[in-house]
Amino acid sequence: MPPPGVCLNIMGARYKQDGYGSLNNPEKFLNQDFQQLKQTFVIRGLRYIDDMFPPDMSSIGQGILSPSDLARVEWLRPANIACNPSFILDGFSRFDFGQGMLGNCWFLASIGSLTFQNNVFGQVVPLEQTFDQDYCGMFHFRFWRFGRWVDVVIDDKLPTINGKLIFVHSKDPNEFWPALLEKAYAKVCGSYTDMTAGTPAEAMMDFTGGVHMCVELSQPPSDLWELMCRAGRSSTLMSCGTKQGETSANTVLPNGLVQGHAYTVTGVKQAMSRGDYVNLVRLWNPWGKGEWCGDWSDQSPLWQTVSPHDREQCLSVADDGEFWMTLKDFCEFYTDIDICGLCPDFLDGESSTQWKTSMYEGRWVAGTTAGGCLNNKDSFWTNPQFRVKVRGEYSTQEGAKNMLVSLMQKPDKRNRRLVQNLHIGFSIFEVTEQYKTQSGKFPPTFFNTHTPVAQTKTYLNAREVIEFFTLKSGEYLIVPSTFRPNDTASFLLTIHSKEDINCYENSGDYSESAETVKRIKNTCEDENKKTFFRQYSDKYEEVDAEQLQMVLNERILKGDLKSGGFTIDACRSMVALMDTSITGKLNSEEFVRLWNKVVAYKDIFFLTDVSKTGTLSLTELRNAFIASGLRISDDMLNLMALRYGASSGHMTLESFISLILRLECMYKIFKQLSDGKSMNLQQSEWMYVSMYT
Repeated sequence: MPPPGVCLNIMGARYKQDGYGSLNNPEKFLNQDFQQLKQTFVIRGLRYIDDMFPPDMSSIGQGILSPSDLARVEWLRPANIACNPSFILDGFSRFDFGQGMLGNCWFLASIGSLTFQNNVFGQVVPLEQTFDQDYCGMFHFRFWRFGRWVDVVIDDKLPTINGKLIFVHSKDPNEFWPALLEKAYAKVCGSYTDMTAGTPAEAMMDFTGGVHMCVELSQPPSDLWELMCRAGRSSTLMSCGTKQGETSANTVLPNGLVQGHAYTVTGVKQAMSRGDYVNLVRLWNPWGKGEWCGDWSDQSPLWQTVSPHDREQCLSVADDGEFWMTLKDFCEFYTDIDICGLCPDFLDGESSTQWKTSMYEGRWVAGTTAGGCLNNKDSFWTNPQFRVKVRGEYSTQEGAKNMLVSLMQKPDKRNRRLVQNLHIGFSIFEVTEQYKTQSGKFPPTFFNTHTPVAQTKTYLNAREVIEFFTLKSGEYLIVPSTFRPNDTASFLLTIHSKEDINCYENSGDYSESAETVKRIKNTCEDENKKTFFRQYSDKYEEVDAEQLQMVLNERILKGDLKSGGFTIDACRSMVALMDTSITGKLNSEEFVRLWNKVVAYKDIFFLTDVSKTGTLSLTELRNAFIASGLRISDDMLNLMALRYGASSGHMTLESFISLILRLECMYKIFKQLSDGKSMNLQQSEWMYVSMYT
């Protein structure tokens, strides 16, 4: 049985702190260890078959092949497809392969770009793999997936019909790295069908794990050419897409371009033509054929107007899918250009600039931290908040940018085609002097009186939204959100900054102990409670869990309980929490102290139950914690809502009292453990598990 979810999260945090999930120590996808598996199969002399991505129709999926074709599919190893199979033959190039029956031009355009960067290619495609020494039918590839590098193991059985590969295939029938790379990515996506339709930026990010910038070409920036030239000189991948036609079909236009199609940007060149400089962009069609036939195409007479050296260097008259066009035509016929690099150095022309990158994981949870966009004034403040201090001088040069922020939503489904992206965006607020001393989450009053200094132009139904802007030195609050409130999803917030920054998640502060509920001590009232207590205590003037259950349900809280009252397990937990004498029972002092807490928390419960339903919604639960003086992080609030809330998302009085008693106890223990110091990973793990179990 796998560990429970809260433990998996804790294990993930611990592994990440130790460097697990980095490029040099990638996470084992689906817990498959390539080295151990390979050693086992080599020693046994067996050929590997991957039971996590089996060679059958489930790995192909439904919809891309007709039932008759699906029935004809045979999974073959390369040795049964080609007479002399090799992993890589004479290096790797965009001209090595062509698209098959799968609509994944976006992925192939990204591979085409990948072949230009030897070091990036080697990160994704381990080059030491062969069909010779220690071959056991097993290969592996590495991808960056939502903040972590993963190592993906596959067998080398490939889908064929009549002995021919039906998806990506090499132009040399003996070369197999493209087909195996495609299979590994199909495994990550869930199936081959799950690779249908997408954007090149998605795969390019999964190849680099670096910085992504998207430029809309309908309104290109004035420095677009300089940006593309810098990107061309850096370790970047570039791709673009054409406008979609009236249908989703890839219609070939009279100018040779394909509608709704992904292309790879393979080069930029400035040439002298008829006394003027012309900016040229080279593009490649992942179909491996089909080219632009306008100005500067292969057959264009304009090539006769440049120097013989430029003509020889650039012009290749072949139907290989690659062609040149002017930057002006590029902006007219393509919708956007995506640039992905290992680092942000291509973002500006200052070669001395060292960009810094920070990455944070978070989650929107319905009812607690999914407050929606700024239109939702009452709940926007409940979204995750990240506080940022920007230090250093910023450029006053017109158009200068010093920060790029990316918000990426993480899928909660194994199969890519089942993922339904939400409309996401973020807003950035300047922290004014009045709020500089604010500790913990910023309240609704802040957002009612402050407007964003930067934000996403629109909320997009996309995997990632990006904005590039300028922030002067100071303090800021970044609030990522979904457009609608109560949409649940996980996200990854990445900040690339030219200046030094200090950023932290702002929902709670564990370094300070919580202030518990304070009530005025009433000695006379407490004596009356002790007299009441003696009516139910044993001869030693103590009560056990069973007696406590009866007193709470039938006397103290009679009429206030909506779901059958406290269970015996809940009462045992209360006894354990309040039993300072460690007898397994409560004496009169302990009983009265518990009674006072129960009454205080009952009052808070009904005070914050503004809907008058007799239960607390998740929003009301947050207000109940505020009213009780307890400060908790968003993660803890989300966890407690899952652990103690009903399936409807509401919490009963019994659950609320049980929860807050345990929480108060945990804070007291934590205070003793931390002794005024900030919580370390082990302490936070212990507290999370204690609250969840």
